[in-house]
Amino acid sequence: MAVADVYNLKNEKISEVDLRDDIFSVPVKVDVLHQVVVSQLAARRSGNAVVKTRAQVKGSGAKLWRQKGTGRARAGNAASPTRKGGGVAFGPSQRSYKKKINKKVGKSALCMALTDKMQNEQLTVVDSFDLSQIKTKVFADAMSAFDVRGALIVTGQKSENLEKSSRNVPRIKVMPHEGMNVYDILKYDHLFLEQSAIEKIEEALVA
Repeated sequence: MAVADVYNLKNEKISEVDLRDDIFSVPVKVDVLHQVVVSQLAARRSGNAVVKTRAQVKGSGAKLWRQKGTGRARAGNAASPTRKGGGVAFGPSQRSYKKKINKKVGKSALCMALTDKMQNEQLTVVDSFDLSQIKTKVFADAMSAFDVRGALIVTGQKSENLEKSSRNVPRIKVMPHEGMNVYDILKYDHLFLEQSAIEKIEEALVA
């Protein structure tokens, strides 16, 4: 197993932790990473405009008036495209840009992204990011000790103090381990893993 140093928020080494080789030391395939990143970015697209057809317009389906004898043109229900407030004929429909990725490929890409950070010495394990108060300066001082320009921080559980303290710090993103994804890992220059998150990440990726 690979071994990583564990630091506190003062950038002082306090212990070591074992990392699984099948997660933090796997062959990195650029094409797999590219495939998953493209899928993630495509899923974020909102699609194009969409309108309601006559079948989707809410209202009565009753005939507006009888067919003959009124002196007016014959008419069907109020959802007809020829009437105000009716459905649209041949209008645009919602488009989905999603590209399906198999779960196995997604997990494999996550392992590759973590391995890439590990191999390039861009991964740091911190014992805890538990801040005593919500204060940007406290968080900024902690980050300055590590001398990194941009970072993704993955925590073992949701931390309101950490999230709010880091909100106004540029090039910093905080997320719980459940939200960890390939795009964000590769996007940020450095990856911080809270020690309590490692076991949960390994459990999710090996299962």
